[in-house]
Amino acid sequence: MINYPRWAILVTLVVCLWGVVFAAPNFFDEPPAVLPDSQVRLGLDLQGGAHLLLEVEVQEVINASLKAIQSEVRRVLRRRQPRISYSGLDVEGNAVVFNLRNPTDLEEARERVRDIDRDAILTVTDGTSFRLEFSDDALIARRQRAIEQSIEVVRRRVDETGVSEPTIQQQGTERIIVQMPGIDDPERIKRLLGQTAKLNFHLVNESASVSEVVAGGNVPANSMLLYEDDRGQQTPYVVLREVVVSGERLVDAAATTQDGRPIVSFRFDAQGGQIFGRVTSENVNRRLAIVLDDKVVSAPNIQSPILGGSGIITGSFTVQETVDLALVLRAGALPAPLEILEERTVGPGLGADSIAAGKLASIVGFIAVVVFMIASYGLFGIMAAVALVFNLALILALLSVLGATLTLPGIAGIVLTIGMAVDANVLILERIKEEARNGRSPIAAVDAGYKRALTTIIDSNLTTLIAALLLFNFGSGPIKGFAVTLSMGIVSSMFTALMLTRLLMVIWLRRKRPSKLPV
Repeated sequence: MINYPRWAILVTLVVCLWGVVFAAPNFFDEPPAVLPDSQVRLGLDLQGGAHLLLEVEVQEVINASLKAIQSEVRRVLRRRQPRISYSGLDVEGNAVVFNLRNPTDLEEARERVRDIDRDAILTVTDGTSFRLEFSDDALIARRQRAIEQSIEVVRRRVDETGVSEPTIQQQGTERIIVQMPGIDDPERIKRLLGQTAKLNFHLVNESASVSEVVAGGNVPANSMLLYEDDRGQQTPYVVLREVVVSGERLVDAAATTQDGRPIVSFRFDAQGGQIFGRVTSENVNRRLAIVLDDKVVSAPNIQSPILGGSGIITGSFTVQETVDLALVLRAGALPAPLEILEERTVGPGLGADSIAAGKLASIVGFIAVVVFMIASYGLFGIMAAVALVFNLALILALLSVLGATLTLPGIAGIVLTIGMAVDANVLILERIKEEARNGRSPIAAVDAGYKRALTTIIDSNLTTLIAALLLFNFGSGPIKGFAVTLSMGIVSSMFTALMLTRLLMVIWLRRKRPSKLPV
């Protein structure tokens, strides 16, 4: 016992010094330059902010895919020669169906529609009834892909707002949790996330009479009636269904001004720029409708070809609206609309109250444990209390370095750790007392106490650690926070009990060489 290895002494001192250095910045608003700049991140319940539970309407993605298949079926049967006559082309459930008018066209029709979508299974009945249907695996894959794309788009949009350390993760099969600590305008975030942001460019149908279409409701073939919302004033437009340029070709968008008016400038990729240049060259003096989420943003007149691959979006915008529009265009379109199922806003005052209550609980628990240990074990109890201080420093250091988020349940885990941290010391000290009563010398009693209590310490802490890991793996949000601090506390408490407290005892035994232990 007296011959405590030098490497163990060095490791113990280095780890304890590391814990103090990396825990210290958390006691300063602005850490001094000599200290690391990493601090514990506060969770939503402590810092304040917004919590949103979103549901991705993935069926919209499936429906869009089926509509695309329907349009492609129409194209390959009508536009390719020889034309194939059909009837009843429609979407039924998760399938596209149609019937051939002439059974002799069976093989040609089968050949044309077979490879429209590799995920769609083609079945033909009675020689004339066609059905293109997604398999169950294809539906699952498309739904999961929609969720993953939605998470990525949501992340880009939230990051663009400057929110610090947001939490964005999938929950269940079709839901997304978004937690944004410290935000002061949750309504703006909701507006940004509520926009699908599908931007497309359509030519206006100049030959259609807008007033007659609005009055009679008879929209010309291959056209659609859309509206521009100008401060509550609904302006109707009849636009062609064909998308001449897709917003997927956008590579950049920025809020700027022109003649003192807020506008949004945009830029296409190389292919999108070529398409945009060709469309504007072929349609000079025609209007081009800029459509965002099925609403006309503006419909400017093409005065001359636009060959640079860039343009502007004008309208009755405020400065904030142009900033937000540019943001969602840069982040990309959502594959499906998002519905807000749950919303919680935590004020910073409530978070401050939670921190104060957590500090009070930690201090009271720490004092109670220290008093109990000193009253029960005297000098060795003081050593255990010193180890407890370093144990808390190591937990704070680990939280800071790993970038873990401290939540209110996490504080509960720390408070629980304060009580559990002395378990190992209690086992060791009780074993030392028993060995001393059996007539062993102080050095032999301490040595035997550590050796014989080691198995029990490892067993008790390992089972608790397994439970904490299971909570982290299967839990969510607050439960994970509790599991993180509990796990860190278990590991650090074992280190301080088996290494630091032991080192303090060795130093005391070497200097005092007592004839009787103070326990």
